[in-house]
Amino acid sequence: MTNQQPARVRFAPSPTGYLHLGGLRTALFNWLYA
Repeated sequence: MTNQQPARVRFAPSPTGYLHLGGLRTALFNWLYA
C-alpha cells in the first residue's frame, strides 16, 4: 500500500464535556501517530 496522504486521526470529545485521563491518552497517541 503506497498512500502519500498524511494520516488523519480523530479525537472524539467526552459526552460529559470534561477531559479525562483516557481522553488525554487517546489524544497523545493520535498526536504521536500523526
